[in-house]
Amino acid sequence: MSIIQQLINQYCPHGVEYKKLGEVTKIELGEQLNKTLLNEKGNYPVYNGGINPSGYYHKYNTNENTIAISQGGASAGFVNFVKNKFWAGAHCFKIESLSPQVDIKFVYFSLKSKQDKIQNAKLGAGIPGLNRNELINFLIPLPPLPVQEEIVRILDTFTELEAELEAELEAELEARKKQYEYYRNKLLTPVEIHGKWYLNDKEVEWKKLGEVGTLIRGNGLQKKDFVEKGVGCIHYGQIYTYYGTFADKTISFVSPEMAKKLKKVGKGDLIIACTSENIEDVCKTVAWIGENDIVIGGHSTIFKHKQNGKYLSYYFQTKHFYNQKVKYAKGTKVIELSTSDLSKILIPILPISEQERIVAILDKFDALVNDLTAGLPAEIAARRKQYEYYRNRLLTFPAKKISDVAINENQS
Repeated sequence: MSIIQQLINQYCPHGVEYKKLGEVTKIELGEQLNKTLLNEKGNYPVYNGGINPSGYYHKYNTNENTIAISQGGASAGFVNFVKNKFWAGAHCFKIESLSPQVDIKFVYFSLKSKQDKIQNAKLGAGIPGLNRNELINFLIPLPPLPVQEEIVRILDTFTELEAELEAELEAELEARKKQYEYYRNKLLTPVEIHGKWYLNDKEVEWKKLGEVGTLIRGNGLQKKDFVEKGVGCIHYGQIYTYYGTFADKTISFVSPEMAKKLKKVGKGDLIIACTSENIEDVCKTVAWIGENDIVIGGHSTIFKHKQNGKYLSYYFQTKHFYNQKVKYAKGTKVIELSTSDLSKILIPILPISEQERIVAILDKFDALVNDLTAGLPAEIAARRKQYEYYRNRLLTFPAKKISDVAINENQS
């Protein structure tokens, strides 16, 4: 029998009482702080949302060991635990214990295990925000203090070990990414010997994109056009945030009627994001390898060709391509490459069999550093799921005389 089970049998054999968060903790919104007052020399971090501080200040408005929950913006509902004193900003709830019988770290672990539900309680059609009443009425299990303390001890130990292991995996992943980048550039950067260009001992021919295929600018697609089912589509913003070097499935769809108005992407075509906020991301490319045609919208360009789509997409990630695109990129706040300028960029053309050989090598590296179903990213994700599983098991208790019928919905 585990020590937790022994403590439960001793202190709460008939179940655990659930309490509203507002009954056992003090929940307050932080105070506004002008961004001009933030600096790196301040003694206390300033939190508004997320795990990292937004700056530092010479004052604090919290005690040690305080829960911080982001109130507004994209991170609304994110639950954090800050060991040292800090300044809670105007978009941050600070939560402290009201009783010595309530271990605030236990409350943190309980809230963190239900973070998805807290985030789903965000209000507002524009900028999402978390209502204080949602937090006040949020139900958490509250076993006797000895049980709380033992669970905190176990989870603290587990968290520390998990963090160490994850840091090792992240370091390994970063090393692999650098190795991947090195080999990608080596495999895809031709060298000149006696007036001829070679790539991996194979003679290459430099050609402009416009000579190799056809560039077609997209039009029209907006996120409001998305539907649950229909014709697959890729919005240019998703190229930066979701897609990798290639894809055979889309996460978004449009109606067949809408698809007729948009430019179509066939198997092997490249989808190029031609607009970005920075020079690094502009021309980020996805090779479409799915069997069915999909569509794209504005700020994207389709490149139709007879080469290996993955080969071209990998080449678009090299330093050699980067050095070319910076010559044609225009804009300051918004960086863009026109279709006519894209057509001038040179690419090394090899026989298809050699392109396929290079792709096979790079695919292995890509899976190792990017594939969420294999390689290091999958191992990191598995470790996190394992931690969440054991944390949730430790924080799941039979309820004692629950009269609030809403509890099942809140704690499911």
